[in-house]
Formats: sequence, structure tokens, C-alpha cells
Amino acid sequence: MPPLIPRAVLLANPRRSQPVLSPDGIRIAYLAPNERDVLQIWVRTLGQSDDRCVSAEPRSIQSYQWAWDSKSILYRQDNQGDENFHFCTIDLETANVRDLTPWQGVRCSYIMTSGKRPGEILAVLNVRDRKLMDVWRIDLRTGAATLEVENPGDVIWWVADDDLVVRAARVRTPDDGFEVRVRTDTASPWRTLLSAAPDQGVFPLGFNHDGREVFLLSSLGSDTIRVVARAIESDGERVVASMDGFDAERVMIHPSRQAIEAVSFEPGRRQWSVIDGGIAADFEAIRGLDDGDFRVVSRDSDDRKWIVEFQGAHRSTRYYLWDRAAKQADFLFSDRPEFDQLQLAEVRPIRYFARDGLEVHGYLALPAGIEPRNLPLVLNVHGGPWLRDYWTLNLWTQLLANRGYAVLQPNYRGSMGYGMKHLHAGDRNWGLKMQDDLTDAVKWAVDEGIAGAERIAIIGLSYGGYAAVAGAAFTPELYKCAIDLCGGCNLFNMIRSFPPYIAMRALWNARVGNPDDPADKELLTNASPLFAADRIRIPLLIVQGANDSRTKQSEAEEIVATIEKNGGAATYVLYSDEGHGLTRPSNTMDFLARVERFLAEHLGGRCEPMDGERIEGSSALVRVIGPAK
Repeated sequence: MPPLIPRAVLLANPRRSQPVLSPDGIRIAYLAPNERDVLQIWVRTLGQSDDRCVSAEPRSIQSYQWAWDSKSILYRQDNQGDENFHFCTIDLETANVRDLTPWQGVRCSYIMTSGKRPGEILAVLNVRDRKLMDVWRIDLRTGAATLEVENPGDVIWWVADDDLVVRAARVRTPDDGFEVRVRTDTASPWRTLLSAAPDQGVFPLGFNHDGREVFLLSSLGSDTIRVVARAIESDGERVVASMDGFDAERVMIHPSRQAIEAVSFEPGRRQWSVIDGGIAADFEAIRGLDDGDFRVVSRDSDDRKWIVEFQGAHRSTRYYLWDRAAKQADFLFSDRPEFDQLQLAEVRPIRYFARDGLEVHGYLALPAGIEPRNLPLVLNVHGGPWLRDYWTLNLWTQLLANRGYAVLQPNYRGSMGYGMKHLHAGDRNWGLKMQDDLTDAVKWAVDEGIAGAERIAIIGLSYGGYAAVAGAAFTPELYKCAIDLCGGCNLFNMIRSFPPYIAMRALWNARVGNPDDPADKELLTNASPLFAADRIRIPLLIVQGANDSRTKQSEAEEIVATIEKNGGAATYVLYSDEGHGLTRPSNTMDFLARVERFLAEHLGGRCEPMDGERIEGSSALVRVIGPAK
């Protein structure tokens, strides 16, 4: 095997990442750590070396964007993981920072912008009612905010046209289906354009240049999500892009012409369907730059320059500045250039069939340098569950593969990307068929000779954490140990304690079960690992963020107390300054140090020693139950 890669190398913050080109094409911004290793926004003039840090947040910034005037930058931030996101603006001339959504306890879900209205944004906020998201118009210069559109009580997503007028809404209906409502202008009434049953999907993306068509992600008339353009004054509809068996993923829309240029699909590796012939030569030339999967992440307002990102599952992410006229690229930077000198694990797409015949796709990483036979295996279960894994760099996977484990990431039923039947096959199947898909993934790896049946572990975040504890409770003979990060174990309490956003609760009631409906009591009881904790016979590592707004601290402590009562073994780690997942680098380092030590003890892989009781700077509070470590 290759040398043990130190955690400090593999898990460090990227040196630079997420570059965004200013609309005037003069500067780029990017994220990079400051002297305290906190990701901040930096700005540089193209062709110069005048890089400067323009933000000073105590917690790493995760997302940001330029304002259309190219003079300020907008970014999103919460308070220690509470997910009540605020949007702030940085004036690059004065360095002043203004919180544009300063209401305490209010969440800004997202903002909408337009080059035609560079001095304003539309912010989606629950100021008036914590359960409902209204639209507010905010002046970027003064910070003045006015209520633009009031939520009637059932809207879960708003869409504005190029004039920054809210003209489309996605609605969840009483029968758990969806509607798309539209209006011609602010003086016109809202009307239903499309309706979708609970097992179908329809999502508005935006409007075309004259506002007469709305672009949609839609499964109406198809099992898979297609990109369609629907006339708002008639029944006219045209299919823009589709692929048999796989959902449309990224939709590239020109920011000023409001035309769909390309659509991506992810059958295993990314594939692009080019819609606008004007970019065909660009895409053809870009494909030859790098062997990774690419996408255009930013462009200037004249559409002369693009920033192109190339990702790979076993290498750094690389960024290029693309000159459209010259059809030439200048390399900007890699996010983790040191990775290109390391021998990381190859990751390949796989597929297997569940016991009921459902085809399940996923990804398999094999440790470098050793024969892939009879290996210890870690099942790395993605969260959501209505998300999916992609062929992209996963630091957990690469750490575990370097320690000698095969790592399997299945896109089990309930995952997105594979059509409506695959997605809704997971409805009301937590702990049942969804868990069977994970068991069948292990069986596939054992039958293929890749994994040894006596050395299997399961790990996951969010739903993946739930699945890890469910695996320990419902299939105790399958795994040697389990690792849960922010996973709920009592579905009654978890669903009831969600933040009061109407979309989240209604969706979970429909797809998982309604804790307030007596008819769902047996379903949720049987799906909750807490009520089967007496069957747990393997050691668990249970990790929680104290500020988690989705799975509360009490959830983790309830399962720990139950395991202790039953004489089981567990290590419980609480990070006092984290929410749903880990953001601070020292906490991530601490968590994964405990993970590899825990797996080395129970599966026998390699391990970098952990010095002391916790990694320096971590907020970890640790409690050990029984003999677990």
C-alpha cells in the first residue's frame, strides 16, 4: 500500500476554491483560509497578484456570489450551525459589511438577482411567519427591505423573471402533490399552470427572454426528470433535454439571454447534452483540457470569459479561465494541489440488483497497492435521503481507502437521479426496503469477492447516520461496528422537532410517516432504531452537533442512554459549536481521527495515532459507554 497519508494533509481546508468571476470580468473572488484556518472570501485582479482577504467571519463561509455591480459581494452565514442563514454584503471599496437580513431567528433560504436590477435582490425569508417563506425586496445600498410577495400558506419555492418580478411559485398541495403557479405580471392573478401527483415531480427554474415560457424540471409524462419549456398562456410544451433512466441534473442558462445552453446527466460520470449550438465548439474544446468532469461555474456579463471547473473522485479540483473568442484556457489553480502528488484510491461506478430486482447504482473505492480480495469494507451511506452520491472527491472515502478499506457508496432507493420510480420506491420504507438495499450492497461486495463478510462497517451523516444505527439494530449480524453522525433514531421526535418550515414537515409526513397520525404509529415505531436498541450487539460511535436544528442533541442522547441501559457499547461525542454536520476544521479532524481509530480496533485497518483526548481546537465532549473506544 502507499504510505499513510496524514490527516493534516488529507483533511486540510482547500488552499483556494470556488472561484467566481466578477460581472465586469476584471476580478475573481475565491474562498481560502485565513491565518486562523477559517475559509474567507478573497479577491484578486485578473493578471495581477494583488490577492486580499475581504471577509472576517468567525466560521467558514460556504457560499457567496458577486453583486451585479461588481462592487460588492454577497454571502450566506448562520450562527454555529443553527441553519438560520443570513445574507450579508461586503462593499469592496469601503470594506463595510452589512447584514441584509438581520432579523433574529429568521432564515433566508436563498436570494434572486438580475443584471437588469443590479442594486436590488429578492430574499426569501420567514420574517412574518416562521412557517412560511415570503419574498422581500432589499436595496443593496441602503439595506431597506420591503415585503414583495406574501406567501398564501402553501408556497415552498419562488421564481422571479429577468426583471426581478416574482412570477412563478412551486406549491405543495393538500394531497401531497405539487403545483406550479404563474402570473403574467404583478397586476395579474396567480393561476395554476401544472399539477403533479405525489409520485411525480415538477420544479420551475426560470423564464425565457420574453417571459412567455417557463423552464421546468418535470417528470410529467415520463419516469425521469426532463428539462421542458412550457408556454404560460397556452398548453404548448417542448422537451429540451432528457435521458432514458436518468434525471436531468445541472441546467446551464445564459444569464442575460435567458436561454438554456446545456443540461447534464449523471449515469456514472457526467454527460452534457448541448442545447445551444453557440457553445458547442466551446464544450468540445473544453473536454480536451482535462480528464475530469467539467462544468461552467462562472462567467462575465459579456459572456467572453468563463471559469470552468474539473472534478475527479481521486484528485484535486482544477479551475481554468476560458477565453471564448480564442478558445483557449489559462490554468487558475487547484483547490488541493498536494493531492496530485498522492496515490489516492480509484473510484469507479458500480451497479447491483436489490432482492426485489431494483437496479441500484453507486461507487466503489478500492485501496491502492493491494489485491481487491476479501478486504475490510466500509459502507458509506449518503444523507438526505433524497440526494445522491456522485463521481467526485469524497474525503471520507479517500481517508478510509488509504487506511486499507474498500468503500462502497450505494445510491439506494429513495436517492435522486434515477427517475421517479427509484425515488419513490423509498417512500415509507425507512428501515425496510431502503435498509435492504444497503444489506444487498454488502452482499454484492461479498459475493464479488471484494469484501470479507466478517469485516464490514457502516458509516453515514444525517440519513446515513440513521442507516448506520438502523443497521446495528435491524441487521446486528451484518456489521462489526457502526458510526453515526447526526442521524435520528426516534423518528417520532425527529420529525416533530423539525424547524417550522412547512415544506420540510409536509414532505416528511408523506415520504416517511406522520408522527401525529395514529395510522402511522406502527410504521414509525418499526422504522426507529431506538425501539429495537435491545438488539444492538456491536459497538457504536455516535456523534452529534449541539446546535443541530434537524436531529436534536436529545435524539443522540436518547439512543446512548438506551444502549447503556441494555449493557451495550458506545462512544458518544458532542461538538458544542456545530450543527447538522461538521464545519470547523479542528472538529472534522477530531471526528475522523476517532473514526479511523474506531475502525482500526474493530476491522483491523491502518490508523494514524490520535494524540491526547481531542484534536487541538476541537470542542469535542466525549462519553464512553461500556468497552467502546
